Amino acid sequence: MNQRFVGIIIALVSLITSCNGDRIYEEYQGLKTGNWDVADTVSFEVNQLSIPNRTLIGIKYNKDYEFRNLYLRYILKDSLDQTVESKLLDIPLFDSKNGKPLGEGYGSTFTKYDTLPIENQYYSIHLLQYMRVEKLSGIETVGVKVVKK
Repeated sequence: MNQRFVGIIIALVSLITSCNGDRIYEEYQGLKTGNWDVADTVSFEVNQLSIPNRTLIGIKYNKDYEFRNLYLRYILKDSLDQTVESKLLDIPLFDSKNGKPLGEGYGSTFTKYDTLPIENQYYSIHLLQYMRVEKLSGIETVGVKVVKK
C-alpha cells in the first residue's frame, strides 16, 4: 500500500513539473481602466533569451469587445533601446462566420494565444493596439509567453 501511494505521488509530481518545462518567460499585465487607450503601450522586459524559442501573445478579452479581431503592433527592442523589429498583426478573437469567441474560456471571458512571427533576438517587447478607436473596451489583460521550440 505504501509503495503504491509513493508511486502515485511521484507520478503526480513529475506530471505537474513536466507541464511547465517548456516555459521560459511568462508575464501578463491587466488594463486597469478596462480600456486599452490608443496611446497606451504595454511593455515586457524579457532580457536576452536563448534561441530557438517561440513567443506567444495572450489576449484575455470578454464579450464586451466590439470587434471580430484585434489589430496589434509589436515592437522589439534591444538592450540599448533601439528598435530591432516592428510588425502589425491581425489577431482574430471571434469566428467570422458564427461570431463565437476563439480561444479558451468560460462565461463571458476568453483567452486567445497567437504566435508572434519574431525573427530577431530582443530585450523587450512593446504592444500597441491599432484599432482606430481612442479607447478599446473589452480587453482585460495582455501577456507574453516565451516557450522552448
